[in-house]
Amino acid sequence: MKEFIDEFMNYISVERGLAKNTLLAYRRDLNKYIEFISHKGIETAAQVNREHVSNFMFDLKKHDMSATSICRNLAAIKMFHRFLVRENLAKEDPTTLVDTPQLWQRIPSVLTLKEIESMIAAASGKNIQQVRDQAILEIFYASGLRVSELSDLKTTSINYDVGFVRAVGKGSKERIIPLGMKAREAVQKYLIKARPKLLKNQTNDVLFLSRLGKKISRQSLWSVIKFYARRANIKKTIKPHTLRHTFATHLLEHGADLRSVQEMLGHSDISTTQIYTHVDKEHLKKVHKQFHPRS
Repeated sequence: MKEFIDEFMNYISVERGLAKNTLLAYRRDLNKYIEFISHKGIETAAQVNREHVSNFMFDLKKHDMSATSICRNLAAIKMFHRFLVRENLAKEDPTTLVDTPQLWQRIPSVLTLKEIESMIAAASGKNIQQVRDQAILEIFYASGLRVSELSDLKTTSINYDVGFVRAVGKGSKERIIPLGMKAREAVQKYLIKARPKLLKNQTNDVLFLSRLGKKISRQSLWSVIKFYARRANIKKTIKPHTLRHTFATHLLEHGADLRSVQEMLGHSDISTTQIYTHVDKEHLKKVHKQFHPRS
């Protein structure tokens, strides 16, 4: 079946318009799946049955893969087998009776207002890296962008007069996110005082640049987050999406409605956004316990 993976990837790339990172993940998942069933003596799609797929799921679980990642693997496998049937490369889809593992939702790690302000303040300074990094942190917290989306921002992505940032998310879907004054001021300061020095007489329309004047990578952005979290003496587990989670949680805590947060985050399904209602409920419980006279 391995010979059909390239055809399948071309199909979902064109028909589904999935993001590049999702395509790469699906390819890895399918290669792993086919390698697993090959070791069981399976060579053709006709030989695969429900038990083989389920055993693969259990093997992933045995290796401590998260429920979210297991579900993504199963989604790739289901799409692959449906594609094989559609293209008459197989007669039956063995995944039709395979249940999706129930996702247990973990409350994402978020920062308090004091922690995020300390983190942004930790980047204060006059050298070009500090000016750039403070602008990066301000944009992250102000917009809830994904790391990859921030890396892809262009100099034309921000409207300073109206106050919004234009982001291109998963599936090349574009969305407009309001941007506060502090973030706009930080980016304008970066554009005037730091970016020209990073650009080094090169031509590049990417907003945030590395020391070499190239587009800043996702890995570098992740390093920026970790570095200033340490400088701010934050002990919590920090992940690439921590500022995105913080953005959404703080909006809900201050009264934003779920649909608006969904739109700003770029979630196609509101159920994805609903995880933040769990965070909000935890916040409400703390407030209730602190202030209710009979708590």
